Amino acid sequence: MNPTVAHPEPGTDPEPRKGVNQGLARRKAEFESAKLAKRLRRLVGEAIADYGMIEAGDKVMVCLSGGKDSHALLDLLMRLREKSPVPFELVAVNLDQRHPGFPEHVLPEYLRGLGVPFRIEVQDTYSVVKRVIPEGKTMCGLCSRLRRGALYRVADELGATRIALGHHRDDIVETFFLNLFHGGTLKAMPPKLASDDGRHVVIRPLAYVEERDLEAYAELRGFPIIPCDLCGSQEHLQRKQVKAMLREWERRHPGRLESIFGALTNVAPSHLLDRSLFDFANIEAQGGTPTIPIHFKPRAASARRLRETP
Repeated sequence: MNPTVAHPEPGTDPEPRKGVNQGLARRKAEFESAKLAKRLRRLVGEAIADYGMIEAGDKVMVCLSGGKDSHALLDLLMRLREKSPVPFELVAVNLDQRHPGFPEHVLPEYLRGLGVPFRIEVQDTYSVVKRVIPEGKTMCGLCSRLRRGALYRVADELGATRIALGHHRDDIVETFFLNLFHGGTLKAMPPKLASDDGRHVVIRPLAYVEERDLEAYAELRGFPIIPCDLCGSQEHLQRKQVKAMLREWERRHPGRLESIFGALTNVAPSHLLDRSLFDFANIEAQGGTPTIPIHFKPRAASARRLRETP
């Protein structure tokens, strides 16, 4: 017996329905993408405003490594500059450290397409790191020092007044725990700082942005990502272990990382033990109304709004 073949009712052809569903899915994806881009621009703008990162007439040197974070940083600063009431310049700088297999043509072609001024600085720090650091030991410390020195020199040569780095919120929290666990100090990555010699101002406009949003944004924008295969292959880095710990915390207790980041903007020196920040020796009772001299209580209001939707 031949099986019965079911025919669709008139007006219920599955092919048109499939086309409608695909169109709805595409429009939904476009809406979510636009919402993500808007949120990232808002968070970067808030960080810049909260910490006075960029002023009128600044020349901002954007350090472009080829990773997702620095690509997003350049992209977002270019978009913010279009509508900024404060005029500023951008110049992208990539340090070619002569890693074997580094695709040196990728970033120049990409930057020419963007129409942004750029400079590719070639300095063989790779050979220095490989020669000095024993096999299996962490290379990041020396590599970052050599890279920082080269970038400061280039900033001088370009006349840059700001050096923008692509560190994000997760980097800041990870650094806090690295210093806590291994450095014996309470410090993280500041959103704005002066170099040791006082000649350069370093800014981190992505300070309020989560890494997972940068991952999604990089995929959305189709950045030409260049992985770092010098330090990225070191699986036992302490930073990787801290990152795994924090992600597990966030998985088990959603919102914990936001709370930790918020704590970094709400410091109470009187409830720590650093005598250089708080005058413990001169605390005295004041007839039932104690007055405690708090030297400072920094607070970034925008940090409490990290998860707000646009």
